[in-house]
Amino acid sequence: MKRLLLICFVAAASLAFLPSCEKNDLQPEPRQPAALVLTEKSAKVLEAGQRYSFELFKEVYALSGQENMMISSLSTSYALGMTYNGSAGTTRDAFRDVLHYGELDDQGVNESYKDLMGQLLHLDEQVEFSIANSIWYKLGFPVLDDFISINRDYFDAAVEELDFSDPGAKDIINGWIEDKTNDKIQDMLDYIPSSAVMYLVNAIYFNAKWKYQFDAEETSSGDFHLRDGSVSQADFMKVNGAFNFLAGENFSAVELPYGDSAFSMVLMLPNGNSNLDQLVDGLDEVSWESLLAIPMVQNVQIEIPKFKYGFKSLLNDPLIDLGLGVAFGDGADFTRITPGGGIYISRVIHQTFIDVQEEGTEAAAATIVELREFSSPGGGSFFKANRPFLYVIKENSTSAILFMGKVENPVYEEAD
Repeated sequence: MKRLLLICFVAAASLAFLPSCEKNDLQPEPRQPAALVLTEKSAKVLEAGQRYSFELFKEVYALSGQENMMISSLSTSYALGMTYNGSAGTTRDAFRDVLHYGELDDQGVNESYKDLMGQLLHLDEQVEFSIANSIWYKLGFPVLDDFISINRDYFDAAVEELDFSDPGAKDIINGWIEDKTNDKIQDMLDYIPSSAVMYLVNAIYFNAKWKYQFDAEETSSGDFHLRDGSVSQADFMKVNGAFNFLAGENFSAVELPYGDSAFSMVLMLPNGNSNLDQLVDGLDEVSWESLLAIPMVQNVQIEIPKFKYGFKSLLNDPLIDLGLGVAFGDGADFTRITPGGGIYISRVIHQTFIDVQEEGTEAAAATIVELREFSSPGGGSFFKANRPFLYVIKENSTSAILFMGKVENPVYEEAD
């Protein structure tokens, strides 16, 4: 059975179904932590999600430079999964390739999303975890009933018709995201363009206490060495005990469980003869599975810095690089959303938040898929003369041509 990476494993909350870590002064627990019970179809979607997680992470990591970053592949997968239900033709094929749905039919994919969400929400009663989905469409925009009903039934999506021309519309969508993420994701949608017709939104919230909390009195300041050789100060939390620990050739890893051990954080640290780029480059669903397959409980003294930050990114380029480019261009086919199609993905906005401190971890993520019309506001045809063009000046009663010309390069010269 494949294990599930939930939010993002490098300095983020992860799902890792490994044996419970026990501190030295505690007796091992006789029972195992709760685990997902997956159907054959759900297991396939879960395996596909693992592969997509690492692929997307690497794409965003490559663009992040040396800034802190975190993604939730789960959040993006749910937002894109809802969007997939409106795709057709080569656009649908691109979604299936990027999300690795394989041979599963649409019903199998949707059932797996529903099954996974239902189980995750109740996996550990000591962990606060929520997944919420919504669809917002422009007042008067025709949306097919099947598209709405499928996403309501399988994604539990709230569906609202909204006047996008109202200056307060943006605040309504942002307010929904803030409510579902306990105010950790704020002001996510910056503006609503006049050609926007739909927003598909996912929001995730995670709040869990460590199973073995760090003693705040043991936290002390220390050096944190940056890539450029400089040093910054950080507050390092400390704990001693028996934890799942692995010392590999180029890295070491430790697992810190939350709550009743159904959720945990896995931290991976490159050794002195390696670096973070090399570590990320070697990660995929196979190497991750191999790492989780051989946990070793050892007495470990753990010191990790407290950290808290937000991250926001436009995922257009990463998703296009993964193969979803057709959905962003004039070849997009979303005829299962609206009759005749004529819409495309204009933006996929992703925003995350994480706070790691002595008591536990609070994390949140949201994904917005923005769909726009190809046509201009008011339903007229779209015309932009951004390449060589012809022109004619005529007399209207007779259509007599007065002037005819061609513009290859629109230079403008002032009259003498």
